[in-house]
Amino acid sequence: MSRPRRAFGQVWPRVAILVVLVLAWWAVYATGLWDRVLLPSPASVWTALWSNLSGAGGLLVAAERSALRLFLGLAAAAVIGTPIGLAMAASKIVQRSIGSLMVGLQALPSIAWLPLATLWFGITERAVFFVVVMGATPAVAIATAASVRLVPPTLIRAARTLGSRGGRLYVRVVLPAAVPGYIAGLQQAWALAWRALMAAELIVTGARGLGHFLERAGAVFDTPLMLATMVAIMLVGIGVDGVFTLVDRRVRSRRGLIPSG
Repeated sequence: MSRPRRAFGQVWPRVAILVVLVLAWWAVYATGLWDRVLLPSPASVWTALWSNLSGAGGLLVAAERSALRLFLGLAAAAVIGTPIGLAMAASKIVQRSIGSLMVGLQALPSIAWLPLATLWFGITERAVFFVVVMGATPAVAIATAASVRLVPPTLIRAARTLGSRGGRLYVRVVLPAAVPGYIAGLQQAWALAWRALMAAELIVTGARGLGHFLERAGAVFDTPLMLATMVAIMLVGIGVDGVFTLVDRRVRSRRGLIPSG
């Protein structure tokens, strides 16, 4: 299959569902069953998105701030969660103790940390950062442990047959084999971190990210701007997920897990 045909096959389903949703939105709007203040037209949302896109206080600047917070929070979660996950995979005692704690923390909604974070750090950037890290760290730890455990035993036995033992086996065989699963775990962790970040920005008004933009639009009952901001949040999320998907495909392709090219 040629590259243009593959690209078309990737793009057209996304465009099709978008067209269907917009047409359905127009149809509901045209019936007048909903108050048009509460459900604005797609055109008015597009106008709000375009008119608030640029400028010092625009959506692009807000998206840049939120994306930077996401990157820093996810990086910190990876630094903290990865060694915890490796320890969970290496020791049954750690898995039963810290592993259970990570599962409990992952089940806890990230926004539940915000009242405590504001008490500890005030309504500041540090409170937002703390909530993001707490939202992503358990997912990173659990994914790291799972990716190591899912390394095929036959691969480990083959490496031992060839003379690989101890730390060398772990570093040269187990960890590289766990990379695809680890990337998939990061892909889940960033989504949890993104949700935590948006919730924190809604409340910590000084954050001035996309979450704050959404809160500000809601405070003045600007429904088109609210929906436009939600679209911007979704677009950033799709972009970040696309980066992770691209990295995942590259890694799997190089390892022969999917066809290359």
